[in-house]
Amino acid sequence: MRIAMIGTGYVGLVSGVCFSDFGHDVVCVDKDPRKIAMLEGGEVPIYEPGLDALMAKNVEAGRLSFTTDLAAAVDGAEAVFIAVGTPTRRGDGHADLTYVMAAAEEVARALTGYAVIVTKSTVPVGTNRKVKQAVARANPSAEFDVASNPEFLREGAAIDDFMKPDRVVVGVQTERAGEVMAEIYRPLFLREFPIVTTDLESAEMIKYAANAFLATKITFINEIAALCERVGADVKEVSKGIGLDGRIGNKFLHAGPGYGGSCFPKDTSALARIGQEHAVPQSIVETVIRVNDVVKHRMIEKLRDLCDGSFNGKTVAVLGVTFKPNTDDMRDAPSLTIVPALVGGGAKVRVVDPQGRREGEALLPGVAWLEDPYKAAQNADLVVILTEWNEFRALDLKKLARKMAVPRMADLRNVYSPRDAKRAGFEAYDGIGRPMMQQPKPADQAAG
Repeated sequence: MRIAMIGTGYVGLVSGVCFSDFGHDVVCVDKDPRKIAMLEGGEVPIYEPGLDALMAKNVEAGRLSFTTDLAAAVDGAEAVFIAVGTPTRRGDGHADLTYVMAAAEEVARALTGYAVIVTKSTVPVGTNRKVKQAVARANPSAEFDVASNPEFLREGAAIDDFMKPDRVVVGVQTERAGEVMAEIYRPLFLREFPIVTTDLESAEMIKYAANAFLATKITFINEIAALCERVGADVKEVSKGIGLDGRIGNKFLHAGPGYGGSCFPKDTSALARIGQEHAVPQSIVETVIRVNDVVKHRMIEKLRDLCDGSFNGKTVAVLGVTFKPNTDDMRDAPSLTIVPALVGGGAKVRVVDPQGRREGEALLPGVAWLEDPYKAAQNADLVVILTEWNEFRALDLKKLARKMAVPRMADLRNVYSPRDAKRAGFEAYDGIGRPMMQQPKPADQAAG
């Protein structure tokens, strides 16, 4: 089947590459000639494990190509996927559909035969019907259907998520469109992965509801973590205890510095706005958004306490600034709230991140970028684990502590334990939702 993928951002590129690996003939389109030149040269503009090799394989097989010529890509395509950005609109929190509607109109003018126009971008409920109207206006003689096919890709594990999905959601209006979508996803159907076929509005809502629910689980455990710190409980044990309940499950119950990334902040904001527009306020989601901001700022106070109440003149090593490991994505990362507070408070900040520097240099001015965590910790007053990259999961804590002027750790991902930190020589360790470890000073010991 011939497929045109409009947009080579994260979703479009991963989807296009994976569809080509299904055996389809895929042409990926982007208006940015520099990006297309990179792709044609075998260079992937985003960091996603395994994507470069899979892309090269399918280009070599002749199933995958790249172009700036949308009309040529759409000509003869049986399905045209719109996978352009839907950033949060300034002022009202809604998803900005400018790029989606512009793409739909351009696709309409390029259609030469029947095609299913598939919205892959995350869009508010009712958008696919607007896409249908826009296409019909732009090309009244066009023969087409629209479909909604939201993505559920986790950055850092996107290829596996596409090839082995929990489910595929397809919203259609006609049997003909359903048959085209079934043929596209036939390899997954044959391997018995769930394909949920529904109406347009339900498909659109599934995406928002899923992300809002996951964001709620994260925010819930972060609030429980704050309470654990006050009452002396350990949130890791609490998470394990409640996660073993089959009705709850253990995923997304890891306490941390708040959610970020390209999906949860944008989608929770959009869902809250949709509720307001339809006079059905999404009170839980609105609270999740507010609490997540509070969580990020609570982390700043944690760090300040470990710095004796002031960042001024302190040297702080920050390990990890991307919103999660195995990605270079900095969008709404907790680091964008926490690191500027350190710098603004007068701290000298050193940052180590395996993939974050490319975006981070512009987003985090005033910091020094290093490659080695031990060099970053040299004569530091505090080390902060902010993103749980594998590189930071097996640090030599004794070596780290010896390098520091004042061996103190803020473990905002609970990678280590207070006992490990104490044994390694740290005088203070503070995680999330765990009893704070602070060794008595010599004077205190003498007094005892």
